[in-house]
Amino acid sequence: MGNPKSKTRRRWWWGISIVVVLAAAGGSTWYFFFRKKEPIVTVQTEKVTRRDLTEIVVANGKIQPVMQVIINPEVSGEIVELPVKEGQQVKKGDVLLKLKPDNYRAARNSAQAMHRSALSATNVAQANLLKAEAEYKRSQELMRDRLVSDSQHLEAKTTYDVGRASYENSLHQAEQAKATLAKAEDDLLKTTIVAPMDGTITRLRSQIGERVVGTALMSGTEIMTVANLDEMEARVDIGEIDVILIAVGQKAQLEVDAFRDRKFAGIVTEIANAAKGLSSASPGSSSSSSSSSSGQEATKFEVKIRVQEKELFRPGMSVTAEIETRYRTNVLCVPIQSVTTRLPKGKDKKGNKDEKEEMGLSQDAAKRKNVEKPAEVIFVLGSDFVKMKPVKRGISDDSYVEITEGAEEGQEVISGGYKAINRELEDGRRIKRGEPGKDKKKDSSD
Repeated sequence: MGNPKSKTRRRWWWGISIVVVLAAAGGSTWYFFFRKKEPIVTVQTEKVTRRDLTEIVVANGKIQPVMQVIINPEVSGEIVELPVKEGQQVKKGDVLLKLKPDNYRAARNSAQAMHRSALSATNVAQANLLKAEAEYKRSQELMRDRLVSDSQHLEAKTTYDVGRASYENSLHQAEQAKATLAKAEDDLLKTTIVAPMDGTITRLRSQIGERVVGTALMSGTEIMTVANLDEMEARVDIGEIDVILIAVGQKAQLEVDAFRDRKFAGIVTEIANAAKGLSSASPGSSSSSSSSSSGQEATKFEVKIRVQEKELFRPGMSVTAEIETRYRTNVLCVPIQSVTTRLPKGKDKKGNKDEKEEMGLSQDAAKRKNVEKPAEVIFVLGSDFVKMKPVKRGISDDSYVEITEGAEEGQEVISGGYKAINRELEDGRRIKRGEPGKDKKKDSSD
């Protein structure tokens, strides 16, 4: 018979061996059964290549004339002649309208009479001065011979001084009357308004018989607009983030809704220094607060783009501008949809929330706390899996984005589908290549 202790030891080692074998078999079974059952993501790929990129800022606006003049009367009155109509072409100096001149003609005649009266008064004052001057000189000669008293000589001198002052005063009054006459004549001339330039009547707001207010009183009445339609520009609104990329002289492509399937060349000529719709109210007022809050929602700057080509544009036509801002040559690029974002490992939303709750932070305090932001990544193709790589991006166009760090030329990156790149793929995820059409169809059914 063998030793009982030796038999017990052998049984113990046999039991351990059986447990290890069962564990290994169970692990293999789990791997081959469950791991093989993990869904394989179907993707499309594209190689990292070098390209030339041009970044474009898109903005909407209206077509307007480069040069246009709003006609406001400088004097008030009733329109008695209006020989033009909207859409009519005019030449510089053509009569646009006439106001009733009766009151201004009467004022001119009155000022003319006053001026003539002032000139007559000046002649009288001049004659009196000459007479007083002769008497004063005669008194001086007699004074040297002691033939007149001191009082008589002083009286002659005083008369001469008064005559000279009266003459000078009459000269000033004549100048004042002349200025009044000039103003009256100018007001009378302003009752006839002529075209300030060659152009087209693009808008006519008044009609014969209407009384209009001159610019001497408030802003005056806008009667019509004369514009030169030979030179047009697009006035578009650019957001505050993109306006810093815009510079005078940049090229643009313009799409006018009225001219389908055509693009017009343009060039940036002017950039606004201040945002549109700035309030002039005091900073503490409620209107200023409301306007500033609405301004924060959509702060826009007006940019003017000169149209290089001539066409039958009309003021107010809608236009979409594509302004070429920055460009790069021979840079590494990937499809724009290949770049996505992922949270750093172990920093998913749930983990962040639990961590903050453990620290005893409120929800508002957690929002204010500086947390890690999602990183921009691409997925590089392995044999049958993908590798997630963080990248830094540069400029982009409609299809491709520049990669400044994190990619190498010739690497195959995942370029589709949308659902795979933005939600399903992770580092080491198994994939297979598929056709773009099939993948899109699958995503839409999901």
